[in-house]
Amino acid sequence: MCGIAGIFNFPGTDANSLEHSIRQMLAITRHRGPDETGVYLSDRFAMGSVRLSIIDLSTGQQPICDQSGNFWIVFNGEIFNYVELRDELISKGIVLHTHSDTEVVVQMYALYGPACLSRFNGQFAISIWDKQKRELFIARDRVGIRPVFYWRRDGGFAYCSEIKGLFTLPNVERAIRPKSLAQAFTLWTTLTPNTPFEGVLELPPAHYMKVNEKGVRIERYWSLGFPNESNIVARNLSDTVEEFRELFSDAVRIRLRADVPVGAYLSGGLDSSVTTAFIHELEPGILNTYSIGFKDSEFDETPYQQEASRYFNTNHTSYLCSSEEIAENFPQTVWHAEFPLLRTSPTPMYLLSKKVHESNIKVVVTGEGADEFMGGYNIFKEAMIRRFWAREPQSKLRPLLLQRLYPYLQSMKGMNSQALKLFFGYRLADTNDPLYSHLLRWHNTSRITSFFSGDLKSSVQDYNPVQDVYQMLPEGFEEWSGLSKSQFLEISIFMSSYLLSSQGDRMAMGNSVEGRYPFLDYRVMEFCNALPDKLKINGLDEKYLLKKMIAGKIPDSILNRPKQAYRAPIARSFFGAGSPDYVAEILSEASIHATGLFDPGRVEQLVGKMREGKNISEVDQMAIAGILSTQLLHEQFIKKPVIPDSDEILNCRVVREN
Repeated sequence: MCGIAGIFNFPGTDANSLEHSIRQMLAITRHRGPDETGVYLSDRFAMGSVRLSIIDLSTGQQPICDQSGNFWIVFNGEIFNYVELRDELISKGIVLHTHSDTEVVVQMYALYGPACLSRFNGQFAISIWDKQKRELFIARDRVGIRPVFYWRRDGGFAYCSEIKGLFTLPNVERAIRPKSLAQAFTLWTTLTPNTPFEGVLELPPAHYMKVNEKGVRIERYWSLGFPNESNIVARNLSDTVEEFRELFSDAVRIRLRADVPVGAYLSGGLDSSVTTAFIHELEPGILNTYSIGFKDSEFDETPYQQEASRYFNTNHTSYLCSSEEIAENFPQTVWHAEFPLLRTSPTPMYLLSKKVHESNIKVVVTGEGADEFMGGYNIFKEAMIRRFWAREPQSKLRPLLLQRLYPYLQSMKGMNSQALKLFFGYRLADTNDPLYSHLLRWHNTSRITSFFSGDLKSSVQDYNPVQDVYQMLPEGFEEWSGLSKSQFLEISIFMSSYLLSSQGDRMAMGNSVEGRYPFLDYRVMEFCNALPDKLKINGLDEKYLLKKMIAGKIPDSILNRPKQAYRAPIARSFFGAGSPDYVAEILSEASIHATGLFDPGRVEQLVGKMREGKNISEVDQMAIAGILSTQLLHEQFIKKPVIPDSDEILNCRVVREN
């Protein structure tokens, strides 16, 4: 795992300034790869990487070239089937000089061009320089596990694994993009390729780009698809369970490939218990597992984590997180996330990865993707219940089914049908709307845009991010089942741009830890997408096939426990007795006014409500997290940006083009 960066065709640059600039970009992302640094320098082009050594520790240094010496690569990620691809290359007479997956990638590109991407099973951001054509190739994995951001203007082009690397370049302006804030404060994240910053874009998942003197061309190489409702094939349950077991076992097996110890996250839920069970079966030696618990009992799952650890006899490290620690480390979380955050949930994940790093573990296997692809989220069942309710909107019994979805939310307890109708009844009858499953969530979240300042409201005017979602729906979307539509929205928007970024790559790599996700093996994703809905959600039983597959191999208490979303305290973190000074300072009237993004009076009222600690709704909680994180984002990246010294990069391997 690494961080990558590059600069192409910047006006007025020479070899010395290119090297200085690329070293600065690498220095500020050094947390992604503290083990080694490498740079490739050409006329008006430079690229480099900071490496976290996991495979081929001795000879896998980057940059690496193909057999001809024409193609040079820096690479962030892992190709888990590189062993099989390596054997294929050798059978074709290709001479390989390392045992790394990086050399396999560049040689596969030399042979097949962009078509090689369909052969890769992995998580990656790839950067390859073609000396002869003077052309840059950049590609990103199918669901965006690994990030890559870019900037272009006046023929100049730069890219980096993190936005902060781009901001070390003097040409790149630093400004918050108003429409991106409207997106984040409605959809929880920006819509690809947008980021929170003007002029900074991300390469969308499952896309590659080519950059040369003529400009930039972007192409899709894989699509997230589902079958038409009329074309879904019925399946025998026992045969499907066995097929899924073999497929998932192989996905776990190849993700254990590493020349360093591999650990696993063990949350106490179904998904992490499944991955741990398969690791235990494949490699029955002692496994290092890690979990995060909370001193606040409302959010804590420690008993289930301990039970799972005992069941699998793991070497377990449990970290109990306090609200005070969340508040103290929230600025560092925002620094690594580089996005507004409507939850504090990423912070405990950041602290957990720090514990993993302190244990000298570089790789952890986790359960992300199971909820999205196996129908595990409550939003999927919520949409099913609302559709059922919409058939008899006057029913007093049907809305009561919604209480079964959220037993962990205090606000849901004791709600009668009328109260549930007020909370869940938004556009209840619009069941034909393609975004039906998510309209309620986005409507509730968008209420926090009321805290925008007058200037910000004027700049976005009547812009509604939901309208942009309609424009991004793929061909044939209307013929998918309701569940498939819900899954597409959750995977392509929330999972890719929020979950895998703010709680995945960015929090783990902030502490030089690589996450690996067997449920996001492309074979597993395609298998799950082709399943009939009832094998994902049977009645209101989520992840039905997964539970059938793992029955008897994990504790029954975990197999049968109600779904509980991973959450962390918000108001109690920032407005408790031990609240750090920065909270009051950055939410002060003077600070809010100076930033110009939020209404000082509205924010003051919200802060007062938080301090009183009474009648704080979920929307209020999201609002304070979003305002605070955006203020921090402005402070860290606009007002006081960090520009590192290029001399921080020591022992850098430099390859100069002949």
